[in-house]
Amino acid sequence: MFPSMPNDDPWDAEASQQVARMNPGRPKAGFYGAVPEDDEETSPSSEPEDEEDFEEIQILPVRPQLSAAIGGFAVLLAVALIVGSHVTGPGARVSYAIVLFGVQLLGLLAWTMALQPPAAGATAGVVAVAALGADYLAVTGEPGALLPLFWVGLGGFAAAIVAQVIRAEDRQRAKDSWRTTLLIVCGAISYAVLITLVREPLGAPAILICCTGAGVALLVARVTDAIFPKPRIAAQVPRGATGIVLGAMLGTLASAVLGSYMVLPFDPTKGAVLGLVAAVAAQLVDLAVNFGEAGRRLAGEAPTFWLARHMQGPLGGFALTAVATYLSVHLYLS
Repeated sequence: MFPSMPNDDPWDAEASQQVARMNPGRPKAGFYGAVPEDDEETSPSSEPEDEEDFEEIQILPVRPQLSAAIGGFAVLLAVALIVGSHVTGPGARVSYAIVLFGVQLLGLLAWTMALQPPAAGATAGVVAVAALGADYLAVTGEPGALLPLFWVGLGGFAAAIVAQVIRAEDRQRAKDSWRTTLLIVCGAISYAVLITLVREPLGAPAILICCTGAGVALLVARVTDAIFPKPRIAAQVPRGATGIVLGAMLGTLASAVLGSYMVLPFDPTKGAVLGLVAAVAAQLVDLAVNFGEAGRRLAGEAPTFWLARHMQGPLGGFALTAVATYLSVHLYLS
């Protein structure tokens, strides 16, 4: 109805289509084609950035002397637990309780410095009192009674939480670190289980087999890491899978050999089972400590005192070994 007006604009839609036909390699004009050419040149730059971020992950080197020293400490700890369980008489376990209380204090110091719970001083004091109470009940209570130790541990955990919520700055952290506090309490109380075991007929031989398996497993794993730390478990963890597997195997073998020289109900098969349980328990805790340290390092947290940082693996491993030995005696051997 209306006459067509002359098109004076040289860049109207029809002209743009003609330009697009003349240049088939260029994108068509419009909403999707209105992208600057510079973006195409800068878009691949994200790949080198990703490669640079990936290259920043460094493999933490293994320190052979330190790894061998940790293995030696594990052997000394195993010897102390074994000798202490065999040199005291059936009715005189106070000397063994004194030895274990020293180990508990050493572990408490290492775990408190490494895990850094809120109100560290008050928490350590409460857990030390709970460990002393657990040792006293293990010496004076019924042989093999585990329930009193459970109540002492529960009371120590509750008291530690109360000590952590007194100050406002500690109260904010106590809500997120209650698992850390529980681990510290359980680790200290677990050594008192060995006192209840030595008061039973099968307790001292079971401690010999399990602590030998755990000690040999930790020693072989650490020495192997000092010589051949491959294949690596993780780039940030200075441990090798060869040492962990070889340690568990030789620890089981050592316990089986000990079982063959003992009277019934021990035999090579039962000795191997007890040694395998103890070796795996000790290895898992030791490896978990390494992963925990790697996580704190990646999070940018300040490293703890080196002695406490490296002792907590064997100390935690033998704490879990004590519980595993008790369960093996009452659920497997009895």
